[in-house]
Parts: sequence; C-alpha cells; structure tokens
Amino acid sequence: MGCGKTMQLLQVAFNYEERGHKVCVIKPKTDTKNGTKLLTRIGPERKTDFCFDKKTNIFNKIMKGYKDVHCILVDEAQFLTKAQVDELMLIVNKLDIPVMAYGLRLNFRLTDGGFEGATRLLQIAHNIEEIKTICECGRKATCNARFLNGKFKTDGPDVLIDDGKSKIEYRAICPACYQKYLEGEK
Repeated sequence: MGCGKTMQLLQVAFNYEERGHKVCVIKPKTDTKNGTKLLTRIGPERKTDFCFDKKTNIFNKIMKGYKDVHCILVDEAQFLTKAQVDELMLIVNKLDIPVMAYGLRLNFRLTDGGFEGATRLLQIAHNIEEIKTICECGRKATCNARFLNGKFKTDGPDVLIDDGKSKIEYRAICPACYQKYLEGEK
C-alpha cells in the first residue's frame, strides 16, 4: 500500500531493542511475497520470529516460546482471524504483554465488512492510531485500490499476491480518486 505500516512496526521494534527489551515480530503466512521477512519500500527489513496461519493459536504459541518478550508486533494484522485477535487480547490481559498490530482497515472493495481481523481489532483495540499517507492527487488517502495488470479492480479474492504472471499492485488513494476509478474516469 505504501503508507509506512511495516516501517513504523520496524521503528517500534528498534526502539524496544535499543532499550534492551525483547520483541516478538509476527506476520501471517498469507503474506508470501517476502517469505519470513518484513521488507519496506525504503530499505529496512527484519526476519519475523514466526509466521502464523488461520489455525495457529497465537496465545499458545506465545505461552510456549515467547513469554519473556516485552512487546508483540503483528504485521498485516487484517489477515488475523477473529479468534486470533481475541487471543492477542488474552496476551495483553493475562500475560501483561503489549500487542501492536499493523494492518489495513478495509479490503480493496470497500464493502462486505472488510477483513475479519481488522473488524475485530477495531471492535476491541485499546487504542487505534491511523497512519496517514497521500493519494496520487495529493489528498489524504484512506482507500485501498487493487490494480491487476494496470487495470483498476473491485472484484476477486481478498488475498492476491504477486504470482510472477500478473502485475498486482495495491495503491493508497483518496475516496474521490477511488470513485473516479470506479466510474472509469481515470
């Protein structure tokens, strides 16, 4: 998307570690584009502590191998299940470990409730901070737009990662530009 979510996550990890604290960085296996690494557009990268799928019980995973961490950082949090978001809340409440989750609010269709994980996070998060970015027109971007081989798309699966055959691009755009793309004006 290009709004700096992963970069901000890496900055938080750096800040904790600079002060001698241990962090646990996780991401979904759904995000296959960089294997087990988190990469940013501007360079910094980091290997995750573990990747999870929809069946992973994150609370149990943390209990078994990461109880000594001072913070858990989740990238691409929109791909969490509702149950996994609730497990993260258990980690906060029972283990007293802060969790910071970075992800999208809505899918590229802007309809059908968005992502299960994002919806649940918005319902129970103690704090929500929006990371702001700008649209190609210069306005504040709040929409996630999918382009497949250069064409704006509003249909298809929630998850579509580069397969090497098609050019898949996601752009952060403003609602006005989203509407223009929707109406074929751009």
